[in-house]
Amino acid sequence: MSTRLAELVERLGGQLRGDDALRIDGIAPLSEAGASHISFLSSAKLRAQAAQSQAAALILAPADDIALGDSYAGARIVTDNPYAYFARAAQWFAARNAAPRVPGIHATASIHPSAQVDASAIVGAHVTVDADAVIGPGATVEAGCFVGRGARIGNGTHLHPNVTFESNCRIGSNGIVHAGAVIGADGFGFANEGGAWIKIPQTGGVLIGDDVEIGANTCIDRGALTDTVIEEGVKLDNQIQIGHNCYIGAHTAMAGCVGVAGSARIGKYCTFGGAAMVLGHLTIADHVHISSASMVSRSIHEAGQYTGFFPLSKNADWEKSAAIVRNLASMREKIRDLEKTLSQLIEKKNE
Repeated sequence: MSTRLAELVERLGGQLRGDDALRIDGIAPLSEAGASHISFLSSAKLRAQAAQSQAAALILAPADDIALGDSYAGARIVTDNPYAYFARAAQWFAARNAAPRVPGIHATASIHPSAQVDASAIVGAHVTVDADAVIGPGATVEAGCFVGRGARIGNGTHLHPNVTFESNCRIGSNGIVHAGAVIGADGFGFANEGGAWIKIPQTGGVLIGDDVEIGANTCIDRGALTDTVIEEGVKLDNQIQIGHNCYIGAHTAMAGCVGVAGSARIGKYCTFGGAAMVLGHLTIADHVHISSASMVSRSIHEAGQYTGFFPLSKNADWEKSAAIVRNLASMREKIRDLEKTLSQLIEKKNE
């Protein structure tokens, strides 16, 4: 479904340079875009590729617009953040090309009489909605999902196939939970008595804010006594583990296979690279960025980037230590030579 370039700018903003009647069918990478596509330039390193692109139009920053000059002949949308503009444009094209929503409850779904399903919601095949659960307006619960007793699915939130959303868990508006995720399983809570483990009942829930996205096969455990909390705007990748009673601050993002142990408290606007680990009962300040595969073994009270397995340190300090480690072999030989020279000098002096 094509659209005029001017229509895109009217909706998303930016400064249009070129033919406003130009029609665009979709978005494509610089190397693959053709005469019906719009593409984007988000790095100065790709300016040469952009100049050679066959895209009908480019989304780019003011500095890149100036740098390209006449080397690119197509239309341009100039904006301060081309990557964010691309994301919004992609959302718009996806929405225009998506299959129309058809609200309703599939004949094979099992809905408890006390559950509330809004008339504008979609409930797919073989879904189970337990007692007192609420499915909000515009929500989508795809095939094979389970929504537990007293759970709440907010307006416009989308549960992909086979999501398990346990009892007394809540998610706000416009959330996305991808296939196979488990929200509200028991936290890992046991007391030891004489070498045997005694289970601690996990009676809290999971409270998830608005605009949260949860990746496939990610697990968020319910709290032991109070709720596990995921604030608004959080983005979790696939196969992440969030332990019981964790608190994840707004707009924090975690890449795949991150693990956060129970009762950790993580601030707002943090990022975690893939396979990073956080020990339990720690506190991490706002605007902390943890590099991939790092182990957070102590609380972090100052914003910044941190890297390392043990000990964790500021990224700049870690890089200095890494440089020293790389040079240890040559340093060892130099020390041996110095020791040999010193020994010879001492022997000569004693003669």
